[in-house]
Amino acid sequence: MIKTVDLNADMGESFGPWPMGNDAALLKIVSSANIACGFHAGDPDVMGRTMDLALKADVALGAHPGFADLQGFGRRRIRLSDSEITNMIQYQLGAAQGMAQARGARLAHFKLHGALANMASESQELATICYRAALAVQRDLRLVVMPQTALEAAATAIDAVWSAEIFADRTYGDDGTLTDRSLPDAMIHDPETAASRIVAMIQDGAITTISGKRIPARIDTICVHGDGAEALAIATRLGSALTDAGIGISPPR
Repeated sequence: MIKTVDLNADMGESFGPWPMGNDAALLKIVSSANIACGFHAGDPDVMGRTMDLALKADVALGAHPGFADLQGFGRRRIRLSDSEITNMIQYQLGAAQGMAQARGARLAHFKLHGALANMASESQELATICYRAALAVQRDLRLVVMPQTALEAAATAIDAVWSAEIFADRTYGDDGTLTDRSLPDAMIHDPETAASRIVAMIQDGAITTISGKRIPARIDTICVHGDGAEALAIATRLGSALTDAGIGISPPR
């Protein structure tokens, strides 16, 4: 059985005076931070503050790029050309990379956000475009993928280093992709439910879908969405449940 697992959270999603999430508290629990790059959320000041907090907490830094859609929080699907996607990824990743380097740090991982991630999980072609764009900027980035989807297939095909991620606060369809947020059972709000199902998935080595189907999968990292009202409660309970199950929390090395 898995002895250690990475616990990550999407963060740095505040904008100017509008706060979102409790990044400071989450950084006391998680081992990796997926930091918004300014397109779907965040801004330069928020990115800088979030990186400072993460480094102080010894939490691994990751870039979390998405569509240029502040109003929709990057959760609306946008059709772009291959070159537009490549430039969009590299622009955001370059910003995150520069901010990290200015602090004497280095990005450890790369994770697509929202609708862009969902679209790429359904299309190996799109996933490959996104991943090649990122690795052209920093070759040693660890890609965070949804296992048993086109994201994993793309990362494997280009021989990249990757981690398989499951979500503590989301449910899954039988194809291994996330249940659409427009559906009533897409989100998990109860911390106890979130924690118990994640521990069970890790121990079983499989994703359990909303219908009860079991999808065998590698599991390296667990995500809690930092923008949710229950994010801190879920992360806290999940951290305790993992420890109680004898599963350590540590970023991939």
